[in-house]
Amino acid sequence: MQRCGWVTQDPLYLAYHDREWGVAQRDTRALFEMLCLEGQQAGLSWITVLKKRENYRAAFHQFDPQAIAQMDAADFDALMRNSGIIRHPGKIAAIIANARAFLEMEAKGEDFSDFVWHFVGNVQIVHHYPDYSQAPTTSEHAIALSKALKQRGFKFIGPTICYSFMQACGLINDHQSNCFCHPGNQKA
Repeated sequence: MQRCGWVTQDPLYLAYHDREWGVAQRDTRALFEMLCLEGQQAGLSWITVLKKRENYRAAFHQFDPQAIAQMDAADFDALMRNSGIIRHPGKIAAIIANARAFLEMEAKGEDFSDFVWHFVGNVQIVHHYPDYSQAPTTSEHAIALSKALKQRGFKFIGPTICYSFMQACGLINDHQSNCFCHPGNQKA
């Protein structure tokens, strides 16, 4: 079975590649979680974050924005002592800020899933790269999403993070054209 060249033989990575990455995700909570986790990746490899994902879910109330938004200074201090997550003060603060920004969007009647998918015209963009290294690290869609998220108060959401988020959540499908997960290789 041919997979994208970035995948290692780590079972966690294989499962992530085969079942999640590039699959169109429209669940609001799952999108929020992935945006927060992609921000944690900044400067690190994705496998580092992926191996800590369950710890993040436990530490951040299964990515319930309402519960995260209620976190206070004592919670922040506890998170900074939590060796199961990446203990970067800016990244931890970003998850809390993102939950508050998310709730503010909801309060204004803005559905997060609809908002995110709007940047790709509500249709998955499918690229055809024979090698994963040919895929870009950002795009006009990611730049626009980053700018709009920043205007709403989100943190750790630059264009590169937004592009990774869009790939992860299937807004953009960048599976290599020879990968069995590429839509062109799927049997109807």
